[in-house]
Amino acid sequence: MELIQQNPDIEAYLAAGEAVDHEHRLVREVSERLADAHPDAYAYAEAAFAFVRDTVPHSMDSGDLRVTWRASDVLGQRTGICYAKSVAYAALLRARGIPAALCYQRLTEDDGSDPVIHGLVAVLLPGERVWARQDVRGNKPGIDARFSLGEEHLAWTVRPELGEVDHPELYAEPHPVVLAALKAAPDRPSLDRTLPAGL
Repeated sequence: MELIQQNPDIEAYLAAGEAVDHEHRLVREVSERLADAHPDAYAYAEAAFAFVRDTVPHSMDSGDLRVTWRASDVLGQRTGICYAKSVAYAALLRARGIPAALCYQRLTEDDGSDPVIHGLVAVLLPGERVWARQDVRGNKPGIDARFSLGEEHLAWTVRPELGEVDHPELYAEPHPVVLAALKAAPDRPSLDRTLPAGL
């Protein structure tokens, strides 16, 4: 699938924003710690991926009731759903000058019911010509997402026959529908009931 930059200017995918607040002190501290141990851009991107995937529990898996949506809050509170974890990973990448975009899948249950939007990150490493999607959702039995610039290793592969979709658009900030759902939810159970079914 060819990924499409919503903004043709690559600088948009390096900028700090309301959610991808990579100029925040906490994001910078985490970034600097990771970069000290992994100075190469590829090694850093892989280490930041593992850090967000493995040390920030997905709140639906952990039962955490808090809702986070800013990168600094995700890293500070160590919780978030896929959208929030993706924002944190994008911020850590941008903090080191690596272009990062937010992108999405539409997923369903096995019978095609209960559609929901799932959040991913696309990264463009130095020397690479194409964006590579990554899934920092967090692994559990049946899910084995891994960092890869070649063949994708996402949590889920879409099933078009069930109406599932890989959205090709790359966003500099969370999609407005996603961000609105996160901001409006007083807690995760409320968010569970209002997760967007489409973009």
